Amino acid sequence: MIQSMLLADLISELPAPVRLQRLVQALRELFRCGAVGLLKKEGDSLCPVAVAGLARETLGRRFVVASHPRLSAILASREPVRFPPGSSLPDPYDGLLDSHPGEPLPVHDCMGISLYLDDAQWGALTLDALSGDVFGEKAGEELSRLALLIEASVRVSRLEEENRSLRAGRAELLTHPLGPVGEVEIVARSPQMQALLHELDVVADSELPVLLQGETGVGKELFARRLHRASRRSAGPLVQVNCAALPESLAESELFGHVKGAFSGAIADRVGRIEAAEGGTLFLDEVGELPLGVQAKLLRTLQNGEIQRLGADQPHRVEVRVIAATNRLLPERVREGLFRADLYHRLSVYPVVIPPLRERGNDVLLLAGSFLELNRTRLGVRSLRLAPDAELALLAYAWPGNVRELEHVISRAALRALSEGGRRSEIVTLAAKHLDLDLTRALSAPDEPPSVLDGALPGEGLSLKTAVEAYERALIREALARNADNWAGAARTLGLDASNLHKLSRRLGIKK
Repeated sequence: MIQSMLLADLISELPAPVRLQRLVQALRELFRCGAVGLLKKEGDSLCPVAVAGLARETLGRRFVVASHPRLSAILASREPVRFPPGSSLPDPYDGLLDSHPGEPLPVHDCMGISLYLDDAQWGALTLDALSGDVFGEKAGEELSRLALLIEASVRVSRLEEENRSLRAGRAELLTHPLGPVGEVEIVARSPQMQALLHELDVVADSELPVLLQGETGVGKELFARRLHRASRRSAGPLVQVNCAALPESLAESELFGHVKGAFSGAIADRVGRIEAAEGGTLFLDEVGELPLGVQAKLLRTLQNGEIQRLGADQPHRVEVRVIAATNRLLPERVREGLFRADLYHRLSVYPVVIPPLRERGNDVLLLAGSFLELNRTRLGVRSLRLAPDAELALLAYAWPGNVRELEHVISRAALRALSEGGRRSEIVTLAAKHLDLDLTRALSAPDEPPSVLDGALPGEGLSLKTAVEAYERALIREALARNADNWAGAARTLGLDASNLHKLSRRLGIKK
């Protein structure tokens, strides 16, 4: 029955995430186990692309294979590998099972198999059962028989993604969990972020200047790196310039270079940052802070492809692509006379707005999972996970500092939990109190008046009404994420009339 469903899925048109989620759910039912994970190998790590029976944050984790002996053993074999009850090897999913949140896995059975596509190792499938007699010899034989079907599902999903990208004029989707992956990683599964990443893959193949706009901490540098790696210039250098850190007296020399004797202390010719990016990409971070005098010379470079070193008699040509980023509203800077209008129009040929974290739904939990795994390794802890009230707090908070703030919050919370008696040899659970978030911040855009107060849980010093609103907000976002931002589907999930859901969402400050 399960095999027939998987075969039927192979010839059905399904989005890759849906296909793989159906796969792990079916395997969980077939083997009657507690959890199933499908993980893709990326460099020295295994990254979950679909899970069943595990906490949502698991999808954001990156399991370094060398730090997880069970995963290492699975990858080292072409046959199913079983870890019976009593195995001394630590389980990477300790504390992450939905049915035992924050607790060590009880005496249980574990099995896994490595997966291959075109004779190259793609990743692994893991199965965890909460009783100790599930994965015997017959289960291993069944998993071996299913391996080809599992690999076929992965292959079809990858081909669908490649075809979708080709139809949009781009051969690869670099950070999709099924596609080729470089050193740049953007953890994102929300529909708006997937749409943005696809848009960036399309524009990356052009030579157009791109202006990345977004609040502080949204990760503009990561998006710039993604654009470079997805472009025809990926073999060339990516040279980054923090314009806000350039002293006005040295900015021209830093960008354009100088010749020997151009000024006191210029004892040799020096190549500027623009020239160093020859054949590649120049990333101008915080471009709104560039001094006006330098802006005029930069405009000439963008218009004519020429630079002139400080003190040089003649200009010479350079061939670079420019990506700029700013958290400023450049049109306002133009009106204030602090930024040249002509330069603004040259830089913003293709403007891209990166959404703030508060608009990315459950991405906050995936990112938290990534930072939890990073801190688990850094601090030498057996396992780090979020308590349910911590998940709710993360979803309810407005994140004015965005992803950078989230990273710091998770790091501080891990240290607080350890300082309060958490032991590195045990599972350390981060509660809402460890996050220390100001949950009275509104979940509306910074330039809008807050429509309601966000709250935590009763007992956090806030009213019951505030806590209930925060919980309602989290439930609605969860339902929207599960239904790919389809409001009718979310209403069905929540058991509400669609019109009532819209009214409630407006009252809670959730935008459609």
